[in-house]
Amino acid sequence: MKFAERMDCFGEGVFSSLADIRRQKEAREETVIDLSIGAPNIPPEEHIRRALCEAAADEKNYVYAISDRPELLEAAAGWYARRYGVDLDPGSEICSVLGSQEGLSHIALSVIDEGELVLVPSPCYPVFGDGPKIAGAKIWPMEQRRENGYVIRLDEIPGEVARKARLMVVSYPNNPTTALAPDSFYEELIAFAKKYDIIVIHDNAYSELVFDGESCGSFLQFPGAREVGVEFNSLSKTYGLAGARIGFCLGNREVIARLRLLKSNMDYGMFLPIQMAAIAALNGDQSCVERTRKAYERRRDVLCESFGKAGWAIEKPKATMFVWAPLPGNYKNSQEFAMELVEKAGVLVTPGSAFGESGEGFVRMALVQDEEAILKAAEAIGKFLS
Repeated sequence: MKFAERMDCFGEGVFSSLADIRRQKEAREETVIDLSIGAPNIPPEEHIRRALCEAAADEKNYVYAISDRPELLEAAAGWYARRYGVDLDPGSEICSVLGSQEGLSHIALSVIDEGELVLVPSPCYPVFGDGPKIAGAKIWPMEQRRENGYVIRLDEIPGEVARKARLMVVSYPNNPTTALAPDSFYEELIAFAKKYDIIVIHDNAYSELVFDGESCGSFLQFPGAREVGVEFNSLSKTYGLAGARIGFCLGNREVIARLRLLKSNMDYGMFLPIQMAAIAALNGDQSCVERTRKAYERRRDVLCESFGKAGWAIEKPKATMFVWAPLPGNYKNSQEFAMELVEKAGVLVTPGSAFGESGEGFVRMALVQDEEAILKAAEAIGKFLS
C-alpha cells in the first residue's frame, strides 16, 4: 500500500499519547492525577442538559441537520451582541463548527492553496499549525516570548515573509502561555493584515476565563476586523459542553461563505439536539458563566500556592484554564521531566515541547481537577522534588 505523504509530518497527537500513559498506569491500579488535557470537569447547567435530553427524546430530531437552524445562528448573534457589543448578520457572518478544533483544522483548506505561507504562533496549540499543514501550507513561526509578555511582535515579521503570507492564526487569551494581549495589539494586527492582504483567524475560546477582576473582549470589536478575518469561539469551556463539540466561526462573510461551502461537502451539520442545547446555553441564564470562572480562579490559586510550598514556584496565570510553568530545579527537557513526574509522582502534565520548540523549558497544566486532587498533586510533587 502507498499512503499520503502529507501524513509523514504528523506523529500521534500529544493528548492521545498522554491519555495512553494514564490508561496504562490505571490498568496497573496506580493513581494518576491528570493535569495534561484541558477536558473540563464542570458539567453544563441543568437547563442546558434538559434541552438536550428533551430534543434527543424526539424521534423527529434524528434526521440530517444539513445546515444550522436559524434559531442557533440568531442565538450566536445575540450572544456576540450582548457579550462583546458586536452586531453580526446570522445569515452571512456566522457558521457553526463541530467544536473549534474541527473548524481550525479545516478552515485553511477553504482559503489557501498548497505551498502557500501561513503565520502561526510559537509556542501554540497544535491544531493552529496542523490545520494549515493538512492543507499543504508552509509554516512560519511568530515567536511568543516571555520578555514580551508572550504577545507576538508583528514588527519582527520580515517584510518579505509578510508579503508571501496568505493566512495568520492568533489567539488571546493564549493557550498554552495564558497571556492576554492589549487593545493596541489588535489595532496593529488589523493594520498589518490590511497592509499585506493576509486573512486573520483569531481563536477566542477563553475570553470568559479571565481572572483577578480583569476582562477581555473579541477581535471583532475592533474597527476593520471583519474586513480582514474571522474569530472562532466555543461553548466547550464557557458552558461545560466540551464533549458535545459546539463552536462558531464568526466575522468576514467571504471567509464564512468559503467555510460553509467546504463543510457542505464534508458533513451533514450539527446533530439537532446538540443545536438545541447550544441555543439553551446562549439564550438562558448566564450566571453559570461567572460560577465557572470563579471555580477556575480558585483552582488556579490553590495550584500555584500549593505547588509553590512544595518547591515549584509558578506565576499565577491571568487567564485560561491552564498554568504555563517553567521546569523546576535543574530540569531542562520538558518531555523527560513530564515522564519522570508521572512515573514517580503520579502527576501527568503536558511537556512544553508539545507546543513547538519555543515551548521547551515549560510544562502546561490544566485546571481540570477539583481542589482536593490539586492538593494531593502538590503533596506528591513535594516528595518528588525533595
